[in-house]
Amino acid sequence: MMHITDIRAVATLAHDHGAKLAVDNTFLTPYFQRPLDLGADFVIHSATKYLGGHSDVIAGLIAVASQDDLEGLRYLQKAMGAILSPFDCWLLVRSIKTLGIRMEAHQLNALAIARHLEAHEKVKTVLYPGLESHSQHALSRNQSTGTGGLLSFEMKEGTNPTAFLQALRIMVLAESLGAVETLVCVPAAMTHLSVPEDRRRALGMNDRLIRISVGVEDIKDLISDLDRALDHA
Repeated sequence: MMHITDIRAVATLAHDHGAKLAVDNTFLTPYFQRPLDLGADFVIHSATKYLGGHSDVIAGLIAVASQDDLEGLRYLQKAMGAILSPFDCWLLVRSIKTLGIRMEAHQLNALAIARHLEAHEKVKTVLYPGLESHSQHALSRNQSTGTGGLLSFEMKEGTNPTAFLQALRIMVLAESLGAVETLVCVPAAMTHLSVPEDRRRALGMNDRLIRISVGVEDIKDLISDLDRALDHA
């Protein structure tokens, strides 16, 4: 649903009550957002996604603000064996070298697609913080330097999401995100299928909500693919 959390406000609230704040920064990566600078105590990443970026490594990482927390995590890492193989480490180092270039390309394409979809006759709503129409656009600009490559849009009633998905030729139907290729999914039927239907409805997630992890392909090809698929919807 592309909701944004006010990290500074939540960090203050947590610390006022003696709690610590952990932020999942997978969507924006350190290139666009640095939660430790905003007051977070822990930052986690699914490095499988944008940090890896090529759908060829499974990894995760955690960054901490406190030396004491770091030592505690190092003990757990040694005790549990939570370490990557040398080859997986090499894959991540390789990918991080191009992180900035890739994130800029993801964002550029995502904004172009969001604006295109916002004007499409078969689209009801587009959810992307980079759009001025997003209710938390100002907050996004305040705490992040970019809005990333992930967006969602809701097709109008009477459209056929299945026909839309079947008509795609460039975009790939998949649950993951953050890869150089564009991935599309229907959260209600895929990533959030285990969430009870009434809860999904309360969150605003219906069967016509489509999520796109925008890749770095040529933007004209991506928009052409979307238009063709929407024509079949």
